[in-house]
Amino acid sequence: MNAVTKTNFKFPKQTSFYEGKVRDVYTINNETMLMVVTDRISAFDVVLPKGIPYKGQVLNQIAAKFLDATADIVPNWKSSTPDPMVTAGIFCEPYMVEMVIRGYLTGHAWREYKKGKRNLCGVPLPDGMKEHERFPEPVITPTTKALVGHDEDISKEDILKQGLVSKEEYEQLENYTRELFKRGSEMAEEKGLILVDTKYEFGKANGRIYLIDEIHTPDSSRYFYGDKYQERLDADQPQKQLSKEFVREWLMEKGFSGQEGQQLPEMSEEFINQVSERYIELFEKITGEKFIKTPADDVHKRIEENCMNFLSA
Repeated sequence: MNAVTKTNFKFPKQTSFYEGKVRDVYTINNETMLMVVTDRISAFDVVLPKGIPYKGQVLNQIAAKFLDATADIVPNWKSSTPDPMVTAGIFCEPYMVEMVIRGYLTGHAWREYKKGKRNLCGVPLPDGMKEHERFPEPVITPTTKALVGHDEDISKEDILKQGLVSKEEYEQLENYTRELFKRGSEMAEEKGLILVDTKYEFGKANGRIYLIDEIHTPDSSRYFYGDKYQERLDADQPQKQLSKEFVREWLMEKGFSGQEGQQLPEMSEEFINQVSERYIELFEKITGEKFIKTPADDVHKRIEENCMNFLSA
């Protein structure tokens, strides 16, 4: 399968290593970060047992494209993409909140709404909405940024009360979030897609706020096809999605939703290939470019060599 699910590089002047759910982050000299986007896949905050070929390359290349396309809105951490699966950039101290913005009542928001909740993260939700319906205005529903375990919904009031972010900086993060979502939505619309919801992460370096991590990828975002959206909504039919939601739905069908004591289902080779194809489909649809599969014979060696060349340049 040649999926990269683990890395263990030792780079010159390496000062730390962090293994996230999907990304392996190497910090060099406390000032440069090398982020390797692996082929791991997570759902319900659980890393699934098998990797998805080419998923890391898809995510990294989409994120790089959107970081470049939004750099006029907010500075971002990216300085280079030394390998199809690696982004290099400025080491930032992350804010311990993730800025989630939703244009439609879908996914987690819908699951909460269906239970009768009319307030999400301190944001009141209108009565009488149906699944996948558009909100009058996009709503920001932040989560905590958990180092382990589940991210939790949190309100702006609690973020400020707990001192996670100052009032002035939080309002700046909200402004950036709305502007980034607007740009992402416009770019999606050009390709016949709807950017449904997404999350942004921010950090600070030298007193300046930066957009960090990924942006507008199928792991951090949900897309609908635009052409039949209204027709499907009116007929109470599921929307055709380009996101990771279909993996969550597959897991829920198999009785897994991340709850304690639940057993992860077996991922067949056929299912893994289907997931890989869906990620490649999204890359081509959202970027308008043909996806070029990089040779998969010795991926670890290639990544290491490309990173070493970047560091020695």
